[in-house]
Amino acid sequence: MPDAPYSLLAELEKVKQIARPPIHKWNPDNVQDIDMEVKRDGSWYYMGTPIERQRLVRLFSTVLRREDDGHYYLVTPVEKCRIKVEDAPFNAVLLTVSGSGRDQQLTFTTNVADEVTADRDHPLRLVTDEDSGEPAPYVLVRDGLEALVVRSVYYQMTDLLTEHEVDGQGWHGVWSRGVFFPFVESEQLV
Repeated sequence: MPDAPYSLLAELEKVKQIARPPIHKWNPDNVQDIDMEVKRDGSWYYMGTPIERQRLVRLFSTVLRREDDGHYYLVTPVEKCRIKVEDAPFNAVLLTVSGSGRDQQLTFTTNVADEVTADRDHPLRLVTDEDSGEPAPYVLVRDGLEALVVRSVYYQMTDLLTEHEVDGQGWHGVWSRGVFFPFVESEQLV
């Protein structure tokens, strides 16, 4: 198995010119684990060593898929390699806001240069850590792959909070492309 990352790289070399390869069509029989991990801060590691080349990280990110078993895989036409993901595979590191109110659009840029605008197909969700009480917002990027919204971008979003009623309950949240994303019940902010 020591040659696993090299064979993966050889296959990736064949598709690197494609913006996003058609990995949804690839279902290789050759499945293996490799010692690769994406940390919570968005950094990628191979055998415990950080992958410093951002272009290589970007290339890997284009063939990343989360499957029904909850695991993350790097997929090529001939092999599928399971990797570890500590939290979310991407970080949302930049927020661009256009418009206002219900017509507002929140567009996130990830650490691997994907851009996604929050909407029905790319929802925002907020998870609060039970122990620390720290909020962690996520945006769905594609195919079950989320980006953890970094703290500075989260603070930028809190400046956009507005109140809206959802199912008879007042919530503070944000609008994007006509969809309201509730973050916290209004009564909790009193």
